[in-house]
Amino acid sequence: MKKFLIAPSILASSFSNLKDVFKKLEGAEVDLIHIDVMDGHFVPNITVGPFFIEEVKKITKIPLDVHLMIENPEKYYEKFIKNGASWVIIHYEAVIHHEKIMKDIREKGAKNGIAINPSTPTSFLEEILPYADMVLVMGVNPGFSGQKIIPETIKKIGKLNDIRKKLKYNFKIGFDGGLNLENAKDILKEGCDILMIGSGIFNAEDILLRIKKFKEIEV
Repeated sequence: MKKFLIAPSILASSFSNLKDVFKKLEGAEVDLIHIDVMDGHFVPNITVGPFFIEEVKKITKIPLDVHLMIENPEKYYEKFIKNGASWVIIHYEAVIHHEKIMKDIREKGAKNGIAINPSTPTSFLEEILPYADMVLVMGVNPGFSGQKIIPETIKKIGKLNDIRKKLKYNFKIGFDGGLNLENAKDILKEGCDILMIGSGIFNAEDILLRIKKFKEIEV
């Protein structure tokens, strides 16, 4: 049975009582909390900043996986690490000096990730995969929760998994966008290690039961 991690995307939850939400997620023993940071420029939405990460760290011990969907992430990732991010994911499309930033994220004490939008080929990543702790495949165009998955993006996972096996790399493969109980098994079969799940968890009446069902998927 394949082992995989579950990372609920917290911005799909209700912010009216985050303490209660985190208490439930801790009870469900999820592996990471996925936090989307959007600036209204790189993607058409605005969400949270470093201060939010600092506040979240006060109410949960679950490691935080911070996804920077922003322009000029090199100006901000250090602040997110200082405020408690365990993982920092930058977008391939928003950066020029990928290797430099990915190395520096590690040196600052976090794990790095490199995300690709649906229209970005996996071949663009070949030169920087040796420096990656995670590659995050976007299954939707980033910016809004609740979108339907773009089916062609699932094939990218298999391509990355093949490269990983062939060259004996150790990076994790994550998938973000449009995940639900109906498509998660196919995504895991392709070689995905981390499921970033937003509305697929938080649109359930019982999120504990929904997470349990995700964990019971056998591959």
